[in-house]
Amino acid sequence: MFRLFLAITVQFCSVAALGTALAQVQDPPVDEPTSVDASTKVSSVAVNDVTDDRAIEKRLRAVFQASGWFDDLDVESRNGVITIAGIAGNDRHRDWAGDIARRTEDVVAVINQLDVREEFSWKSSGKVINASLDSLRKETLSRSPLLLAAVIVLLLTAAASKLCQAIEQRILESRGIRSSLKDLIYQLSSIGIWIIGLLVATIIAFPGMTPTRALTTLGLGTVAIGFAFKDIFENFFAGILILWRYPFDRGDYITCEETTGKVEQITVRNTMIRKLDGELAVIPNGHLFKNKVDVLTSQPQRRVRIICGVAYGEDVDQAREVIREAVQSCDTVRGIRTVEVFANEFANSSINFEVAWWTGAKPIDIRRSRDQVVAAIKRSLDEANIEIPFPYRTLTFKDDRIAASLVGMSGLSTPDSGAST
Repeated sequence: MFRLFLAITVQFCSVAALGTALAQVQDPPVDEPTSVDASTKVSSVAVNDVTDDRAIEKRLRAVFQASGWFDDLDVESRNGVITIAGIAGNDRHRDWAGDIARRTEDVVAVINQLDVREEFSWKSSGKVINASLDSLRKETLSRSPLLLAAVIVLLLTAAASKLCQAIEQRILESRGIRSSLKDLIYQLSSIGIWIIGLLVATIIAFPGMTPTRALTTLGLGTVAIGFAFKDIFENFFAGILILWRYPFDRGDYITCEETTGKVEQITVRNTMIRKLDGELAVIPNGHLFKNKVDVLTSQPQRRVRIICGVAYGEDVDQAREVIREAVQSCDTVRGIRTVEVFANEFANSSINFEVAWWTGAKPIDIRRSRDQVVAAIKRSLDEANIEIPFPYRTLTFKDDRIAASLVGMSGLSTPDSGAST
């Protein structure tokens, strides 16, 4: 009877110990380290009556195999130092095995070398995705009134920008202000209104955001954006300077390098120029600000010059007066007294006159006036029988026979002394 009672007691204790061990996986101690190499702390190490290493190995292996959570399990004990190797189902099973080994009698230290099995599960991944989407949906629904209010603020900002521009146009149109300066005022006021509107919309959409934080974030972001978009900011500030002080305005004709045309619009980033052939050139303001720009219509009139030659046998004073009267007779010439005709040089075949007069500043005015003046000068010189010569060439030969042969071929009479023709 006593042996039966003793056997039942031992069996009950074994089952209770196994149940206690299995229960540890449900709530493992959170204060234990996840990865343990040799972390068991003992106050003393026993010398006598030490449990045999084989018994410890056998007992731990039986407990671990009973759980069914490990593959390729290997338990080794040397002088109370337990080494556990193999593959665990997850991190909790791995920590549980280390904890069980540390609680075993006469175990001095535990080296946990269990690897965690990495498995991909479509089911678990789907649960994670669904949880994320559900969280996003709930967050969106909870913030939808704030987002709607932010959108309304942006719409009001757009309306305020339009209203402000209309008021500015009504006020500034009655004043004698340059068009470019008006454009600058319109654009800067619109930018200021939009900055305020975006700031208010951000604070409404994100309740934790304060004006101080928003301005701080905007300042840090501006520094980063400034380095990343250096050229854009360069064009922006160049556009402000052009609109504020630069000498050309909308409607002016300008020339920058190889581009000539009419300025149609100036923005804070670029300038749109309609070229003489009808093409639209969009030029960055930084390029205009850093390069030479010729403003062709800065004055209402421009001076035009041409060269006109008469033969050496003509009277220079008479030719000068004929040319002057011809130029003054053209209706495209502005200011009759400003017509100037100067004998300029002795050319190869003619005496050249420089003819200068004033006409409209636009390129089409200059082309039309030059055409009219050239035709008038040619007509007047012909009527006065003043020759506009072709180029003359004089050929000199040392051999008289060559000169005589050329004269014979031309059908002219033979010169008395034939060195030249």
